[in-house]
Amino acid sequence: MFRQSVSNRKEREDDIRASLRNIAHRIRRRKVAGTLVTARIGGTETRVTTDRDGYFRVHLHPHDVPSSYSPWRSVELSLDAAPAVRAEAQVYIPPTNCRFVVISDIDDTIMHTGVANKLKMLWRLFVADAESRVAFPGAAALCRALHTGVTGDDANPMLYVSRAPWGIYDMLDEFFRQHEIPVGPVLFLREWGLSWRHPLPRRAEDHKRELISHMLALYRDLPFVLIGDSGQHDPEVYAQVVADHPGRVLAVYIRNVSRGAGRVAEIEHLAATVAAAGSSLVLAADSDAMAQHAGGLGLIAPEGGQAVSAERAAAGAAEVVAETQQVVGPTAAATSQKVADGKLKSVLEEGSDTPLNVVVEPANRGGLSTPSDAN
Repeated sequence: MFRQSVSNRKEREDDIRASLRNIAHRIRRRKVAGTLVTARIGGTETRVTTDRDGYFRVHLHPHDVPSSYSPWRSVELSLDAAPAVRAEAQVYIPPTNCRFVVISDIDDTIMHTGVANKLKMLWRLFVADAESRVAFPGAAALCRALHTGVTGDDANPMLYVSRAPWGIYDMLDEFFRQHEIPVGPVLFLREWGLSWRHPLPRRAEDHKRELISHMLALYRDLPFVLIGDSGQHDPEVYAQVVADHPGRVLAVYIRNVSRGAGRVAEIEHLAATVAAAGSSLVLAADSDAMAQHAGGLGLIAPEGGQAVSAERAAAGAAEVVAETQQVVGPTAAATSQKVADGKLKSVLEEGSDTPLNVVVEPANRGGLSTPSDAN
């Protein structure tokens, strides 16, 4: 819970004062800590207290959920204050026909942020508006394809995790709307704890891993697809998730935005872990490579893959066709051993000057059965 002035999004002043005001707007928030919040849905009521940063988490177990044609349901919220503050939240109840859960990073995975350059990253985080943000060509279409699934109405839950601060939530919400990226049910950011006295963000190295583990426990009956990039901590985090939850991850898709020697080592570790689990890793130069593999696994419909290609073509990104290499062994253990023996590293080094897709998986890798197969 925060008290925060509303910025005028229609303002387009191209001067330093406007930029500084934008930064101040995202940092200057008065948190409402230690206050009771009541949540109600379907005749069930729960009361929680906001934490030191003004946030709260509600676990609801309603006895009677209102019927709806949509997976989204409304939750009434009220803040014990004078005067009382009332609001409405939207929660996502997955339909019985959903088949897997997608967890995707945002920065340099869906939206170009440039985490390798910290100054540019901070400028884009705190100053740039939604209209000036750049989506990777095909990324939005890929999210839509994974959400609708192979039948077109699977309504697979989409979870987005980022180390970015909650102060840019409104911008990300608008960015998702503009690009028609299926939202939620959850957009996980984190509290940086920024203030004029403490201008540097708090450390939160385990932020993503802990959230992903929590989601795996929440959706304990469903497999997962993980999407990230090679430029920050995703390979390390995803390797740990796959190791800690064997058999739960269908595929890991990593957008290759960094080819430094240090990152190659972490990607090797991720690839070996994923292969040993009998799953697939796709190190992708573009969204087409992810879509093609997802189609082969039975995760998306052919129309979804075509939409990804069309979106890339519309953005002028389809002119460069990336070559695809494979690191495949007869079994999961043999594939993992190939990675350990340096096969993936040599493939990456040989293709270091051109866009390259690499698929690492066992030769006997099976796809996700379709609803018709289950019948």
